[in-house]
Amino acid sequence: MNLLKALATVSGMTLVSRVLGFVRDAIIARVFGAGLATDAFFVAFRIPNLLRRLFAEGAFSQAFVPVLAEYKQRHGEAPTKLLVDRVATTLALALILVTALGIAGAGLIVYISAPGFTDEPEKFGLTVTMLRITFPYILFISLVALAGGVLNTWSRFAIPAFTPTLLNISFIVGALFLSPYFEPPVLVLAWAVFAGGVLQLLFQVPALWRIGMLPRPRLQLNDPGLKRILVLMGPALLGVSVAQISLLLNTIFASFLQTGSVSWLYYADRLMEFPTGLLGVALGTILLPSLSRAHADERREEYSSLLDWGLRLTLMLALPAAVALAVLAVPLLATLFHYGRFDATDLALTRQALIAYSVGLLGLILVKVLAPGFYARQNIRTPVRIAVVTLIATQVMNLLFIVPLAHAGLALAIGLGACLNAALLYRKLRQHDIYHPQPGWSKFALKIAAAIAAMAGVLWWADRPESWWVAAPGLHRVAMLGALVILGASVYFAVLAALGFRPRDFIRRAG
Repeated sequence: MNLLKALATVSGMTLVSRVLGFVRDAIIARVFGAGLATDAFFVAFRIPNLLRRLFAEGAFSQAFVPVLAEYKQRHGEAPTKLLVDRVATTLALALILVTALGIAGAGLIVYISAPGFTDEPEKFGLTVTMLRITFPYILFISLVALAGGVLNTWSRFAIPAFTPTLLNISFIVGALFLSPYFEPPVLVLAWAVFAGGVLQLLFQVPALWRIGMLPRPRLQLNDPGLKRILVLMGPALLGVSVAQISLLLNTIFASFLQTGSVSWLYYADRLMEFPTGLLGVALGTILLPSLSRAHADERREEYSSLLDWGLRLTLMLALPAAVALAVLAVPLLATLFHYGRFDATDLALTRQALIAYSVGLLGLILVKVLAPGFYARQNIRTPVRIAVVTLIATQVMNLLFIVPLAHAGLALAIGLGACLNAALLYRKLRQHDIYHPQPGWSKFALKIAAAIAAMAGVLWWADRPESWWVAAPGLHRVAMLGALVILGASVYFAVLAALGFRPRDFIRRAG
């Protein structure tokens, strides 16, 4: 399997999803602005979304895929299918219970996750109502994560990568065409989450059926493979999702700040998720099953080589993305969100959060590459210890930064925490003799730095003043932003090419 081609496939599908995600957020910003209603929705959506990242895409996937890959490599099709059946049945039953408890306890959950809302009964009540509608999303999306883990293990990357697009389509249709039929209109966003979860699950079914892995109800709690997955999942809940826990704690802090703070952080985070998903999630998606197979076959050199390949791609693509986000913060935010009720003040305050977040973009993406280096080996203890240290450090930074920097301080703490997490993961991979850097890293890094400096200089020179971006018509903003993105990318890759970089140097095959 050509990993570079697989990465291009996953990134391409993710690009479609992310572009539609920006369209959805631009529409939400235009229709609903940034205020009481959007603060309530973003909290109501963030809680099941956090559980998705913690449980479905986080702990479950990291525990399930290595064991599944081992079964596929060593035990054959029939035992592997039996494992999928038993895991799916147990997961579905547990999620039904969690969903019922979440709906029943929505008021308490909102009180804990956004205590500042209690001072505004209207905002608190609206958040509780929307949380009861959105909470079943965790049931649907966790089953989607199981299906995606199976398909990725069978190297069927395109379907799981495209699936999130359906949630964005649900949001767009709801906000544009159905909001007048709801009272208040923002409720349409909560029902869009529910509908999007159902659509994503149904979309995976034909692909599972084609590879013979569509689950059947089979409950067997003492299955050895299931027990191993459950043992790995417990500590992995913290180890793989420290950034998401920090985001939830940030919501608690932000709920005490100026109204709109939750929304400003949300819109900035959405821009950060674009490169994180396009590169970090895509790399993690293809590396985890590949690393798991290499570990199952005891191919240590290939294991280290796969990590090295992922780290080089991360440095080459994530660093320029971080610099571009900071330099083009105003053009990006003005083009995507500065419409309707999203005014110049919202733009300026969201910009502060985006620049602060961009400090940690490289760390956020590196964690997606480095953490699978432990989870593919079914080593949970090491990343959990690192996660605890990172989580504590992030909250200390929250307390230090929130007074002078307000909501931007919360974003900065998340970014610096991600960098600390990545640095500690890298150190332990070296200490445990898992990863050995291949020759040429110093020259590689210097060439990347030179290309980034050229790109940043050209973008700074070509950019328009902030006043132009605030006043310009929407189509003019789109055209100018597109020109800046093309210019920056062209300069960056042209300098890399002049320094000897060739796409064929990054072609990587894995068994």
